[in-house]
Amino acid sequence: MYSDIIYMKKDRVAVLTMNRPQIRNALSFRMAMEMIDALKKADADPEVGAVVLRGEGRAFCAGGDISEFATVTEKGSVEIYLEGVETTELFLMGDRMQKPLVAAVNGMAMGGGIGLIAMCHLAIASDTAKLGLTEINLAFFPYVVLPLVMRAVGYRKALELSLTGVQFDAFKAKEIGLVNDVVPAEKLDEEVLNIAGRMSQRSPLALRMGLSGALQASKMPVAEAAAHMNILRTVAFKSNDLEEGVRAFLEKRQPAWQSNSCKNCTKR
Repeated sequence: MYSDIIYMKKDRVAVLTMNRPQIRNALSFRMAMEMIDALKKADADPEVGAVVLRGEGRAFCAGGDISEFATVTEKGSVEIYLEGVETTELFLMGDRMQKPLVAAVNGMAMGGGIGLIAMCHLAIASDTAKLGLTEINLAFFPYVVLPLVMRAVGYRKALELSLTGVQFDAFKAKEIGLVNDVVPAEKLDEEVLNIAGRMSQRSPLALRMGLSGALQASKMPVAEAAAHMNILRTVAFKSNDLEEGVRAFLEKRQPAWQSNSCKNCTKR
């Protein structure tokens, strides 16, 4: 079905692997389109509870495919812009996902690869990973991914990384907030699948509402955010999943989530 990615399911976890190891999983237009399709597919699949994004081989993602950059001057401005609109959709997928998206940063992550990390809800890096916003070295700038990186690490740190083009290790990435944790390379896949597996067993309704609420609250003043989250809290208290979760806890058993259901709600 796909040429540049591998899509598979392991229990309730969908694993999306960028599969261009010969060029360090550089992002081509085709691979971006395939990734968008695969992420939408996973998000719509009721048998999937969480998604993992990883790279095949020794790299996570080396950024944009430079061979495509080399021919960009042959295109008109409108064509360049419209292609950008399509590929930018990939970096918006994290905010649009209703299920947790976890990055397994298994090696080099540069440029657009940093954007992919920043768009994910969680990111775990191998202790051998090398990262950087290196576009400035090509007389370019990380235009599209910069807003995501700023949200993850802050405005001035994101500018520092963009303006200097320096590379840094996984421990620095954790220090600045780009990744959540660093683990030994040989344990990365196991650790990420464990994290994604735990989340995949949670109430889909709670995950969906939580991710949406957190995203919206991050854009609001504190008082407005608190009021918004209180509305979601009220809805959650009326959900069948919360009732089932409490009952299962008291009865010391695994819950049977119903999701998408709400006591005293009328189906439309």
